Amino acid sequence: MTFWRAAAEGIEVLVRATPKGGRDGLDGIAVLADGRSVLKVRVRAAPEDGAATAAVLRVVADAAGVAPARVRLSAGATARVKTFHVAGDAAQLGSALSAAAAGPPAKASKRR
Repeated sequence: MTFWRAAAEGIEVLVRATPKGGRDGLDGIAVLADGRSVLKVRVRAAPEDGAATAAVLRVVADAAGVAPARVRLSAGATARVKTFHVAGDAAQLGSALSAAAAGPPAKASKRR
């Protein structure tokens, strides 16, 4: 099961947001109690006046490699679990998000 699915003109991404998380970035993938997979996103912004949601949107856009204008909130404006629509090629966007969620490539160890 994946945290994204193809949708009309792009993909829908299921996100679990952590506001006031100390940094802006991805925290990998998690499975909710109901079995849904989510992309975990941590942001510094507090959940006030939509600031945290806007910060999560920017993190998702950056991870997908698109401009924030191509991402919009579909559901969950005041919920911790949110759905975002990202406009573009579904396969390419899903691949970029999956790679970003997996984290940076491991560094080669230096042996002497």
